[in-house]
Amino acid sequence: MLIKNCRVLAESGELVLKDILIKDGKIVEINDKIDRLDEEILDISGKIVIPGCIDVHTHMREPGLTSKEDLESGSKACVKGGVTTFLDMPNTVPNTITERDLNEKERLAQNRCYCDYGFHFGGSRFENSKEIERVKDRVATTKIFLNMSTGDMLVESEEVLSKIFKSSKFVSVHSEGEMVQKAIELSKRYDKPLYLCHISTAEELEIIKKAKKEGAKIYVEVAPHHLVFTEDNRDNFLRMKPELKSKSDCEALWRGIDEGVIDTIGTDHAPHTVLEKEKKIIFGVPSVENYLEILLKEVKNKRISLKKLVELTSLNPAKIFKIKGKNGLNVGSDADLVVIDLDKEYLVKRKDIVSKSGWSPYENMQTGGTVETTIVRGEIVYHKGEFYNKIGKGVSYYE
Repeated sequence: MLIKNCRVLAESGELVLKDILIKDGKIVEINDKIDRLDEEILDISGKIVIPGCIDVHTHMREPGLTSKEDLESGSKACVKGGVTTFLDMPNTVPNTITERDLNEKERLAQNRCYCDYGFHFGGSRFENSKEIERVKDRVATTKIFLNMSTGDMLVESEEVLSKIFKSSKFVSVHSEGEMVQKAIELSKRYDKPLYLCHISTAEELEIIKKAKKEGAKIYVEVAPHHLVFTEDNRDNFLRMKPELKSKSDCEALWRGIDEGVIDTIGTDHAPHTVLEKEKKIIFGVPSVENYLEILLKEVKNKRISLKKLVELTSLNPAKIFKIKGKNGLNVGSDADLVVIDLDKEYLVKRKDIVSKSGWSPYENMQTGGTVETTIVRGEIVYHKGEFYNKIGKGVSYYE
């Protein structure tokens, strides 16, 4: 495939016009002008092309909770929103805390996903370090819940935490408040890299800044809902863990992005149905389908540069988790690309949602553009509202 007349990001952050040649799922050439009559040509007439988003924090709800979402519907929502790879969290039913459970999730994903995928494993309060040892090269991280969780994944025992950290290659945590400091201390004690999910307060960021200055091997994620909403927006639908915070906390997160303290944007895509949200307080919101287009509004408002947005949503996730082949818009990388039309804004409406959840936290918000086309390893999987080719494969990781 030859993609003609793409505006792509230069090192300077400026947009420059290039052609992109793809062969066997890889980018093989990026140049001012490429003429190949033997190739399928996609002329995008000066629209922007960025590397596909890598959402490293999703809850696709399969197995066990598939009335809310499943791997097929969730991956469909991903490609509509410009996500070409997702990593799924372990708090399904059953929790992904044994090799057998991981094998089953890998089986369920085969031939059903529109984009590439990977999995986090779960640490268990019943101490599953032997299981962690067996699978640690096949998963992104061992996920530990220090504050709250469903099933058997809230880990409070110091002895169990010690064994989980020792047996893991890389640990991710749900930690809020004082538990952020605890997670950092455990990471230092056992010399294991740490990924802090959905940090949401100024206080937590101050703890993290200090630890980073001292050389701690920690990476920090912010969720898009904590960037665009505050506690003033909270209603039954906008309830999640961590909860929405104050305007000053929200501003601190944006500063954390500017200062390089925050490394990634992960959606914490956690779908529940409209009926569930209407009936009771239940925590979690869907997000993969709209978050990139919503954050493009922040690019237009000059809150964040497009270059920085690409770093947080694609380049940094690939580097941090050492995902093979996902090296951005570069020769030799997987051809995971997203075509964006910045001139085509729209209001997010419930009727257009493809996620099984059937709604979006960004309803009635104006986007900053539209995802026109999503390409995974050189194949078009989404184009102007149409879906093609469930070609998603499991990712692998560098040593």
